[in-house]
Amino acid sequence: MTSADMAQADSLRTDLDHLLSTNGIRMNAAQRRRLTWLAQRLGPVGLHQDGSTLVRDNGVIIVVEPPSGPAAETLYRSLRADCAVVVPFGENPAFDFLKSKLTDFGTIGPSLDGPHEMWWGGINWRAIAPDDDCQADAPLRVVSCYPRARGDDFARRLRDGLAEFEIACDVTPIDTADGERMGAAEKTAFIQKMWHKHREPLLFVEADAMLSEPPLLPLRLDCDVALHKWNRWEMSARTLYLGRSTAAEALLRNWHHIASAYPTVWEGYLLDQAWSLTSSQLPLDTVWLPRSYHAPAEDVGTPRHTTIVHSLPADGSDLGPDGEFAVAMRAARRASRSGGRDAMIVLNSEIASDDAITVIMRDIATSDAREMADSIEAVTRAFAADCGGFGRLELALCPWQDDIRAAKSAARSANNRIIEIAPWQALPADLFRTVGQSGDAGSVVVMAGQRG
Repeated sequence: MTSADMAQADSLRTDLDHLLSTNGIRMNAAQRRRLTWLAQRLGPVGLHQDGSTLVRDNGVIIVVEPPSGPAAETLYRSLRADCAVVVPFGENPAFDFLKSKLTDFGTIGPSLDGPHEMWWGGINWRAIAPDDDCQADAPLRVVSCYPRARGDDFARRLRDGLAEFEIACDVTPIDTADGERMGAAEKTAFIQKMWHKHREPLLFVEADAMLSEPPLLPLRLDCDVALHKWNRWEMSARTLYLGRSTAAEALLRNWHHIASAYPTVWEGYLLDQAWSLTSSQLPLDTVWLPRSYHAPAEDVGTPRHTTIVHSLPADGSDLGPDGEFAVAMRAARRASRSGGRDAMIVLNSEIASDDAITVIMRDIATSDAREMADSIEAVTRAFAADCGGFGRLELALCPWQDDIRAAKSAARSANNRIIEIAPWQALPADLFRTVGQSGDAGSVVVMAGQRG
């Protein structure tokens, strides 16, 4: 990096520091890195609040207040094709409508120094990661496995494509317990083996897939994990990128653990749960791959762009076998965030204790976005300052009574203490100490107080 480049990077860092601090926006290191990455590629960063910013003047637009339906439409129509929208409080369902107007690019999980889910999206992928942004010889290893009973011809098209594009690979038959069917635990065990064997980023591709072009998009984005959501909500394990990071390794480990514990549940839902768990514990940098990386065979030869073509029906019927399964999570996953029944953030204290506490935040659908964000930060600050003897904090955002009941049931099954709060309530500094000294595991403390 030249001295001019270093000076430009320092200037950008200073400008972003000022913008975030003056507007009370807290981001963790992974989220700041992504914001900087976007600004370097797309141009100046501006704040959109009550329509105060002319978004066409900026390459990156930060939205801190959820716009109404008409305002979201106006914002959408004003965006350039080569820009990105960043929602620093992406855990708030009030932003779901705006997100639905845009293409999901990525999500970055929360941490103590930035206790929010950051969402970023835009109009189309090509402006974010142009084709000339990564060389074809960049380090990448494609891995794949298939039941030995399927025979070597099962992966022939994938092998041919990898050879044509000169991509390093391991495409391997494995012994499976169920003949021609491969279980999720067997697949995840194979990927773990490849993770420990190689040092390059890994791209798992289903063995019966076909490559139309080199699958380099995840490398250009420098993320922890990249995958596709079919119909914008159901996570597919047919194409999965894992960067060489601690967070990516944690996702893989959690996925294998859950898959081994629930062998009859289909792999996409297991991956979904592993993603939710990992993203709540680490600032997991996730990229949501476009359909071109999960294209059904019918896309070949149409105007639609394809990179990885899978042997699956266009309706996705070979993914989740039960069309009504996990309905509760669909709205959240379409908006690339944790659902009301998931823990949005999980924090561990420095205390060696198995005791845990669940904080349920209710009334979030009727609360101001900034009010809700401030409450999340107040909870995490209070726990960091005085954990009250608890080894772990789990914070769940519950817009509906069904979510509250489900979160309480999960907390009780884990013998967690439970606090129920609303975003507008002031929290005492010794909240966790006071709760820790009273009541039993599974009991609920409901914070009293009226909206001011």
